[in-house]
Amino acid sequence: MFEGVHTALVTPFKNGIVDEGAFGKLINGQFEAGIKGIVPVGTTGESPTLSPNEHVRVVELAVQSADGRGPVIAGTGANSTREAIELTLGAEKAGATASLQVAPYYNKPSQEGLFRHFKAIADATSLQIVLYSIPGRCGIEIGVDTVARLAAECPNVVAIKEAGGTPERVSQLAAALPDSFEILSGDDSLTLPFMSVGAGGVISVASNLIPAEMASMVGAVLDGDWPLAQSIHRKFYPLFSGFLKLDTNPVPVKTALGIVGRIDPELRLPMTAMAEAKAAELRQILEQLDLV
Repeated sequence: MFEGVHTALVTPFKNGIVDEGAFGKLINGQFEAGIKGIVPVGTTGESPTLSPNEHVRVVELAVQSADGRGPVIAGTGANSTREAIELTLGAEKAGATASLQVAPYYNKPSQEGLFRHFKAIADATSLQIVLYSIPGRCGIEIGVDTVARLAAECPNVVAIKEAGGTPERVSQLAAALPDSFEILSGDDSLTLPFMSVGAGGVISVASNLIPAEMASMVGAVLDGDWPLAQSIHRKFYPLFSGFLKLDTNPVPVKTALGIVGRIDPELRLPMTAMAEAKAAELRQILEQLDLV
């Protein structure tokens, strides 16, 4: 179900509030470009800065704008199990297809705590659950055995967004999980290596800016055309690496979208605008790729 490219959407702001019009246009452009689905209110959507009401409203807008063209995987994770359940039930009521559940951050639970956290959420909702392991942000990973245990005991835990940084980890997951369990890359630059060992696609930041190109790259892999996929990867690798090195997500992608005129690049504290020198470097990358 989640094979392909799903865009980890930015949340556009204007004068301190969610820019609903810009958000709808962004989503429409995604589907017109061939993206499989969308992921609102994740890390890229600045979810930690949204109020609970804003969070649910953004999911509602995403569902309305998607209009049945593809799955809406709402980011509803939290480091409080109760809060994650409340956000997930809000997304379910809003019409989301699935829930993206990040590993609890800051409090660093044990693997048993992770299992119980995710199981409690899965038991509380009928939504499909996509786990999200990103140790670089959370300080812990969702262990392979924990993922396998959840897949075995929770029928609606069906996929994982893997941002652990190594194809070896993807290989371990693929070996431990049933074929029906889907693995998605959580890093644009690692999409091809991850797909080479069992991932079925990517939850992409870059596709906010280059949706057609990301859809073509992943589609080429799924069609067995590795030379085409590799050529697209090589072309856009400077953008992937620039997003990673120039500032913390979502600052670079919002800055890029602002440069090309698709959204106002406004951020919410504690995120701040990119330094001028880095913004100039990003603009140079965009110019070299004929994106501006």
